[in-house]
Amino acid sequence: MSAKELARPPTANRTVARRTGTGILLVLLAGYLLPERLLIPVEGATTSDWNEDTFWYEPWGASGVHKGIDIFAPKGKRVLAATGGLVIFDGSASRGGNIVLVLGPKWRVHYYAHMGSTSVGFGNVLSRGDAVGVVGDSGNAKGKQSHLHYVILSIVPYPWRADASTQGWKKMFYLDPNTKLRAR
Repeated sequence: MSAKELARPPTANRTVARRTGTGILLVLLAGYLLPERLLIPVEGATTSDWNEDTFWYEPWGASGVHKGIDIFAPKGKRVLAATGGLVIFDGSASRGGNIVLVLGPKWRVHYYAHMGSTSVGFGNVLSRGDAVGVVGDSGNAKGKQSHLHYVILSIVPYPWRADASTQGWKKMFYLDPNTKLRAR
């Protein structure tokens, strides 16, 4: 501890801690207050362009369980931001290929994968419907039918959603895009 910290009265330390805690609580609350109106993240797609039974389907390759939905569309079709948010990753991964992660309202990360290319960068602020990239078959979808793999992941867990199924504890974090996109 520095001499300055030792000289600070204990009540000042409590005040700083209280203010910091209050600030964090206000930021968390603000994230929950932002409206989340989703749109189907592929231009021109409808609810008939994916199989709703594929969310949490198993067995599913190396990941064991399919934690999102695959929205089928021709290569080059625009991928749209399902909701506004902040781009927290734009790059590639071995399984997901060209991917973008967007932190949106309610502290949810929207994961867009297997794109042919992306059109955003880290730190970009997106509005609902902004172009994110184009549909493709990158990553472990190479050579398969072109599609967008779309996942909604909550940073804040929902413990009551966990169950005894394969990887069921992860259901605390993964939300079913079917219910979210159909309720729009």
